[in-house]
Amino acid sequence: MECIIIDDELTARVITARLCAQESDLDVVEQFNDAIDAIKYLNNKSVDLIFLDIHMPTFNGIDFVQTLKFKTPIICITSDRDFAVDAFQYDNIVGYLLKPLDRNKFAKAVEKVRQLTNSPTAASEQISSSEPSASASNTTHDTHLYVNIDRRLVKIEFDTIYVIEAKGDYILIKTEEKNYTVHSTLKKIEDKLPKDRFLKVHRSYIIHLLKIVDIEDNSVLIKRDVIPVSRTNKPILMQRLNLL
Repeated sequence: MECIIIDDELTARVITARLCAQESDLDVVEQFNDAIDAIKYLNNKSVDLIFLDIHMPTFNGIDFVQTLKFKTPIICITSDRDFAVDAFQYDNIVGYLLKPLDRNKFAKAVEKVRQLTNSPTAASEQISSSEPSASASNTTHDTHLYVNIDRRLVKIEFDTIYVIEAKGDYILIKTEEKNYTVHSTLKKIEDKLPKDRFLKVHRSYIIHLLKIVDIEDNSVLIKRDVIPVSRTNKPILMQRLNLL
């Protein structure tokens, strides 16, 4: 089984790699000290198993799990036992090992992955998880929408919109040419927007993904606007980006 190790501590990566070497069928193909780099790698390649640290700077293990496109088996390796309940809410997390690693517990966790991989339903589950859902592929062919401004219906092209902000009972639609204040909700306009171009990154903001200039920590820069990104939506945003 090809596997990768994601841990910001060098010593932890070395120890995990040594334990992997004692398992005849484990092949560590890459090691990462940053979850973002691992996501970029997995956008182009697939592995059979991921060893994942929970506590990492900027982008932790749970964020990483939420970002994964496929249900690759994951064994969490951490010094914090408090995240176990949260971790096992995800189907692809099959093990939770505490540091310092115990050889026997490590071997049992790997054996569990072997059993799951060789189960009759494993192949069909892998296929179904890799196929895009109907909702994900359901993108509109419309190029615009109409909004009611002072009793006039104003046409707004989708690709001119870069940010939509909720303001109480109104929304502010910012476009390349001008801004429009419309009596509506973020939910209503979200349902009208093409899902492949727009994303709600915060309870008060929807952004056009192609208009992003820069991303730093929990915010994105679009034009001159710094837009907050919620912790819940950041993994979704990272998954939608065309990372190199």
